[in-house]
Amino acid sequence: MFTLRLIIGICFTVVLFAAPLFLPARTLHWWRAWVIVALVFIGTVGAVVGLAYGNRALLEERLKPPVQKGQPLADRILLPLLLATFLGLLVFTSLDVFHLHLMPRPDRLVSSLGLALFVAGWSIAYAALRENAFAASVVRHQEERDQIVVDTGLYSIVRHPLYAGGVLLVVAVPLWLGSYAGTLLATAVFTTLVLRIVFEEPFLRRELNGYNAYAARVRYRLIPFLW
Repeated sequence: MFTLRLIIGICFTVVLFAAPLFLPARTLHWWRAWVIVALVFIGTVGAVVGLAYGNRALLEERLKPPVQKGQPLADRILLPLLLATFLGLLVFTSLDVFHLHLMPRPDRLVSSLGLALFVAGWSIAYAALRENAFAASVVRHQEERDQIVVDTGLYSIVRHPLYAGGVLLVVAVPLWLGSYAGTLLATAVFTTLVLRIVFEEPFLRRELNGYNAYAARVRYRLIPFLW
């Protein structure tokens, strides 16, 4: 059953990217979108295999539903909102590339930078998952797993490196696909992510032993030397 759930999770992640891109475009002849889908598939499979051998408990945790016991109300609202804004970004980018054409398209150099940012963002997110065995999808205190503060690897630089990787991803996708308007809309996803951090931090300070001391050592939440 665990293997079946992993396969379903991989398929869900791929569809989560593919459907909002290809359906509004009303075509499958979009090679840039296929590059994104291929990278998502390869990256997801690689992450699942890597975590399955090194941290199966984290995979089990991340396969749980988006609403859980002990999850604060703010996260029950912000997590679906984050997903909705991300899906909206993909849909809008597709519509802009094929139908709206609101702004000039990025040149080859800029769009290639978008692809590089996508790979970098995915790599940062995976490194954060490898480092933090408690990086669940929802905000909650995992008492049953004896959760502790992780302050090594990327967590010694910023307190939320998984989100930092996500920021690069949401900026990268519309750049690579050829939509400056979509890149501007990525600020909506970024804002939702920042709101989640704003509500998550007090919860962690209150519930997770050692988090206050960790926050004093690692000053920056998301972006080094900025915030």
